Amino acid sequence: MTPSAPSLQGQVALVTGASRGIGAAIAAELAASGATVVVNYASSPEAAAAVVSQIEAAGGKAWSHRANVADEAEVEAMVKAVLEREGRLDVLINNAGITRDGLLMRMKTSDWQSVIDLNLTGVFL
Repeated sequence: MTPSAPSLQGQVALVTGASRGIGAAIAAELAASGATVVVNYASSPEAAAAVVSQIEAAGGKAWSHRANVADEAEVEAMVKAVLEREGRLDVLINNAGITRDGLLMRMKTSDWQSVIDLNLTGVFL
């Protein structure tokens, strides 16, 4: 925990796209600040489990939940699971996102829609 970071003791944080990269780092920092962290992932249970293990090894509390944040029913089920297990949800970090790099003129419509669904609709949901 950085010296100026506020304590999040007793709070519950949900980090979308937390199984790797920036999301994993955010999850670790929130846990170091005292929060119980829900590590959301869409397609990599092993990576999410590794993040949870890393947090627990450092003395934090975490668990993982699979949900595609672009799918309304899955988001609702995830929030319900958090509330049932923890009784509260204090912090939401909308980190999940994808990119389909390349020239726009070569981008498939399905790639464009995937980016819009996850990066925009996922935040809305």
